Amino acid sequence: MERKCPECGTKILGRIDKKFCSDGCRNAHNNRINKDSKNLIRNTNNRLRKNYRILETLNPNKKTRSSRAKLIEKGFDFNYFTSIYTTKSGTVYYFVYDQGYLPLEGDYYALVKRDD
Repeated sequence: MERKCPECGTKILGRIDKKFCSDGCRNAHNNRINKDSKNLIRNTNNRLRKNYRILETLNPNKKTRSSRAKLIEKGFDFNYFTSIYTTKSGTVYYFVYDQGYLPLEGDYYALVKRDD
């Protein structure tokens, strides 16, 4: 019985359990199958990375204050963060990895960096 590569249709030579003719066909096949979910993950990670860089740039000294307008001007997306921390007093911090922000009055945010 002749086995054919599911990606390109060429004859498969080699081991009996081999499914693809080459690494290139195997990668192309798996990339095509996982394309939709990978795009979602890639886009989410890109937004998180961008938010992190913005917070890191605006907060070089581990604690500062910034306006909402300045964050938005730099491209910050408030819909993407990695965790929420609520203090005992009920104050809610939003974190992008170790960089966080706390909404203040008057469209300002306290920017903080979490120590490990």
